[in-house]
Amino acid sequence: MVGQNRQGYAILAVMATLAFASVALTNAFELAHGGTVPQAVGAAMEGKEARFGVSNSATFAAVTTLTSTGAVNSFHDSYTSLGGMMPIVNMMLGEVAPGGVGAGLYGMLVLAVMTVFVAGLMVGRTPEYLGKKIGAREIKFASLYFLVTPALVLAGVAAAMATGNNSTALNVGPHGFSEVVYAFTSAGNNNGSAFAGITVNTWWWDIALGLAMLLGRFLPIIMVLGLAGSLARQAPTPASAGTLPTHKPLFVGMVVGVVVILVALTFLPTLALGPLAEGL
Repeated sequence: MVGQNRQGYAILAVMATLAFASVALTNAFELAHGGTVPQAVGAAMEGKEARFGVSNSATFAAVTTLTSTGAVNSFHDSYTSLGGMMPIVNMMLGEVAPGGVGAGLYGMLVLAVMTVFVAGLMVGRTPEYLGKKIGAREIKFASLYFLVTPALVLAGVAAAMATGNNSTALNVGPHGFSEVVYAFTSAGNNNGSAFAGITVNTWWWDIALGLAMLLGRFLPIIMVLGLAGSLARQAPTPASAGTLPTHKPLFVGMVVGVVVILVALTFLPTLALGPLAEGL
């Protein structure tokens, strides 16, 4: 679309890096889980379909939450504490590796815009991406895009806990909290999978998750359209000596780092109360 295939290869490399890391970590957490029973049988088979085994189930769980499919071949709620954390983290990334059709691409491009902005601040130059300058208007749209889903997820989780609607969860303590977090993360990111131990067939959950689905899908689209319109009005800017190359491994690594850091800063306290606390 921009006449430079190498720019597409760089975005593909970012998606592949995040995806392979997620699959590897999910498998590791499921295969190396401690405990008497898992050690006796060699892995955590709880909730797994015996025909597929742990590795195929863990790989499917990672892939289905990196995209927007929502299909499952095992029960994510029965995963080990850290193994169950990975599907949640995959959705918290914004489903950008590779994400759903279209949505994963524009989500990753927004993160690339944020990366060149951060890089511009670091070197003291006006950030540019694909021949367009990233100014205050553009970064506001990109930031609002990123903040919409975390705001919906965190506000929803807080509301559920504050009003006692978390009582429909099968479990208590950190795992029960993880079930609530998974429900809103899945709804807000348009995934459809679940920690199915929680019952969400009440009027409160129907309305809360319905709003998370509605706003989590359409508000980001509005921000992306605003960003696209703002960039479209600009005349192309020729690359100069101060332009950050956005097709090289350095940029790929920077985008991966920005994605992980942004998600960690936003959701780490929530994860610490749920799967991390359970794992420790």
